[in-house]
Amino acid sequence: MIKKGDVIKVFVSGIEDYGIFIKYEEYTGLIHISEISNNFVKSIYDYVSLGEQIYAEVLEIDEDTKKIKLSIKNIEYRICNKIPENVEEGFKSLEEKLPEWISNAENEMKKMTNK
Repeated sequence: MIKKGDVIKVFVSGIEDYGIFIKYEEYTGLIHISEISNNFVKSIYDYVSLGEQIYAEVLEIDEDTKKIKLSIKNIEYRICNKIPENVEEGFKSLEEKLPEWISNAENEMKKMTNK
């Protein structure tokens, strides 16, 4: 269970002029524009992208509605760009698997047309 002051990893589900919408487990929430930076925020897109995962500090929680208010202005909110050892970089793994997938699909189509 999360509590005020926790720093949690959230998913950016929407961006509006006034803030960042997030999802975290069963919670939805907002990082208001005033909680993005101590400096003037000209564009929220300078800070986050839709679909990105970031860290955010929990300011308030409403357990009844499962809504949370968050802040990123006093924390290092970017997730480390280091790739875990078990994940191959970029699209390389897809590129290597593509010929196998195409071959399998072609074989399946041949089976279907030969019936």
